[in-house]
Formats: sequence, structure tokens, C-alpha cells
Amino acid sequence: MEHPSSFQMANSDKPLALSPTQYTLPESHRPQLDRLVSHSSSIPIIDLADYADEAIRAPASLVHQVSRACEQHGFFQVINHGVPQELCARMLDEATRIFHQPHQEKAQLLSDDPSQDAARFSNYHLRLDNGASQDRVNMWSECFSHLWHQTDDFTSKLPPSLGSYGEVVSEYANEMDALVGKLSSLISQGLNLKNECLKNRIGGEPRWRVQANYYPPSPDPELTLGLAVHTDPNAITVLLQSQGASGLQVIHDDKWLAVAPLPNALVVNLGDQIQVLSNGRYKSVHHRAVSSKALRVSLAVFYGPNKDTMISPIEELVDDEHPPMYREYKMSEFLDQFVRQRGKRRMAKEIFQVQKVAE
Repeated sequence: MEHPSSFQMANSDKPLALSPTQYTLPESHRPQLDRLVSHSSSIPIIDLADYADEAIRAPASLVHQVSRACEQHGFFQVINHGVPQELCARMLDEATRIFHQPHQEKAQLLSDDPSQDAARFSNYHLRLDNGASQDRVNMWSECFSHLWHQTDDFTSKLPPSLGSYGEVVSEYANEMDALVGKLSSLISQGLNLKNECLKNRIGGEPRWRVQANYYPPSPDPELTLGLAVHTDPNAITVLLQSQGASGLQVIHDDKWLAVAPLPNALVVNLGDQIQVLSNGRYKSVHHRAVSSKALRVSLAVFYGPNKDTMISPIEELVDDEHPPMYREYKMSEFLDQFVRQRGKRRMAKEIFQVQKVAE
């Protein structure tokens, strides 16, 4: 481990003055990058060039690729997705600028409650001693998260200093709306359902959230994590990664797969609500972000049901051979469980299981 003074975030304006031990993971939770990570294989890459309209049936080969990726990995990268590359580059530039603001500007957004309409926060993992929570180990990252509304002016929740960010993220989020429409249609088709089935089950007023993630260079990536192991509580996540450093890792067959950023590609992963709606056929898979000696930035768009939506396995996917694996619940009930487990290895969807889901 390097000298403690090197354990300062690369952004010297960061308002949280934390000691090196507040970033150092217990040995049992360290990423073991030299032993447990595979760089020789990764998640599937799917070309969307031949699918432009969510209302029509996709080519059978494309549906098969998506279905296989959802069943086996819960993650895939998409190319020829229709989102302009110039817009993606501007989006990452604006996301990076958030974390390079002067201290006084950033401090206005600082919060320990990431569920607020707009907040900058740091994630953490709780140290456990004989099962009792002791103290926090902070992740080697900062996040900025905010709601996105398709009709309301969500940019009014942002401070004036983020005016240009608000303009770009509005344009980018509208592109995400179109892309998620195609993805939800493909996922529905892979389950032999009508194109609009998942979109209808998520509801006409979905909950959208945008999160920028900033991972400064780490002097010793083996001792820290950017984001702890987790699944996403929503339905579909679309992730834009900066080029250069690799950080995202996905568990597959008991091994971590490194997801290297591909030029002009977006990462798609299924959240917990898709696993529940598909009655366990499609997987919401554990993933993490590891630290690197290089700067890394990403931007995630989360799409899922609003708090009033009722969620349960889709009826067409339940029969005598495939009984329901989850009970019906209100999305607000799920989110309450998710928030309650912050800092721990979250197991929110498992609370609603009525029988064991095969891993």
C-alpha cells in the first residue's frame, strides 16, 4: 500500500476529507484482480442495425441473440444503436465537468440520500464485526444522480452552474427513451410475448433516473472498489463508458468478466424487475466497478416502474411447470427494501421470493 498521502482523490476539490483507511476494503472484500478476473472473454455484443422500430417483429436471429444474452449473462453491449456518437461524447464531457466544479458549487449538491431529486454522494460498504455493522468503507468514486421526467422540466432541479449539462442530458435522455423502447420490445419478443408487453407492465409513467459516476485514479486498485457488488433495482439500465480504462465487471459462472469499453457501444443490463417479471427466466446479475490507475467516467440511465406500479411475474410465463417465483408487490415496497439495505450486499428481490430462484 502506498503512503497515506497518495490516497487523496484526484479531484482536490472533493469536500469529503477521508482518511486512507476509509477507502481500504477488508481483505475478504478486496477485488483480487490478479486471480478472480477474466479478460479473455466478456459479455455478448449485439448489433441493432437491422432493428429500427419497436412496433415490428425483429429478425429471429436478433431475438435469439438478445434472449440468450438475457438468460446467460443479464448483460450485453449494443452497437449501431442509433444514439449519435457526437452526443455521447458531449454527454461524457458534461458528466465529467460536474466533478471538476469548484468546491462551493459541488457542496450545494452534496447529500447522504441518493434518492433525492438531484444529489451528489459517495457509496459505501459497511464493515461487519460478528454480524454487527461497525463503520463505513467508502467506495473510490463519486456519483451525481437525478430524476428525469419525460414531460416535466426536471432541469429545474439542477443548479444554474449545470445549465449546459441539463441541456445535453435532456437530448441524451430522449435518445435513451427511444433505445429503451427497442430494447424492451426485443426482450418481450425473446420471452415469446407481444412487443409491447414489458413496456405495458412497466407502465405508462415509468421512473427514469440518470447517474454520472466518477472514478479517480487509484494508487492501489487492489485495495479499493469503485462500486460494490450489486444488482440494479430497476428494469433496464443503459451505461455509457468513457474509453481507455476498464472498470465494469460482471459475474458469470463464478468468475468476474471485465467489460472493456468498446468504441460507439453502450452496455445494457437487466435490473431486478425484469427478473421478477420474467419469473426468473432472465437474470439480474451481480456486477461491480473496480478501481484503476487511470481516470474513468460513466453515465447510467435507469428505466423502471414508478412507485405505484404493481409488479409480479407475467401471467403468460407462469404455469404448472413454472409456478410463480415471486409474490406480487408494489414498487414502493421494493424500493423501501432496497434503501434499507444500503451499504450491505443488497438482496431486495429475494425478500419477495416464494420459492428459490436458480442461480
